[in-house]
Amino acid sequence: MKPLIRHCLALVIAIGCVGAAPAQAETAAQLAQTSQKALKTLYAKVPVAKKLGAKAVAILVFPSVTKAGLGVGGQYGEGALIRHGKVVGYYNTTGASFGLQIGAQRYGYAMFFMTESAFQALEKSDGFEVGVGPSVVVMDEGMAKSASTTTMNDDVYAFIFSQKGLMAGLGIQGNKISKIEK
Repeated sequence: MKPLIRHCLALVIAIGCVGAAPAQAETAAQLAQTSQKALKTLYAKVPVAKKLGAKAVAILVFPSVTKAGLGVGGQYGEGALIRHGKVVGYYNTTGASFGLQIGAQRYGYAMFFMTESAFQALEKSDGFEVGVGPSVVVMDEGMAKSASTTTMNDDVYAFIFSQKGLMAGLGIQGNKISKIEK
């Protein structure tokens, strides 16, 4: 079997492991519900996230982002903005990547906006790019276990959760976040 055909076959299998994307996008009510549920699950697994949530100005939750690539990759997901416990808006996250990559995966992430200025950067932009503007700290399990809310003073904290699939490397740097109508 030729290498390109093997790579394409592997990509199809990897996408199958992650699961097919829903046939139609979630409604606003469904997206609000899945986002709230994902946040509660994160709080149950990562206590420091719950403590940050109590202090955050707003939380942007993407319950499911799909990422796939074969040399050139892309990712997409939709989420809800939660402020004072209520969903106040909807956003999508998109990204593209180039390089040695093959596979697919699904994951979620939540961004905790800790300052009003960081939140305003999201609200006033025509597409908030992670890594440009307010500082974003991506928390992994080790960091989350040793972190304390008294020593955490960055603008935005992001937690990646519910990873499924086969793809090397995961991050949110360079993702573009845009407001959408639901």
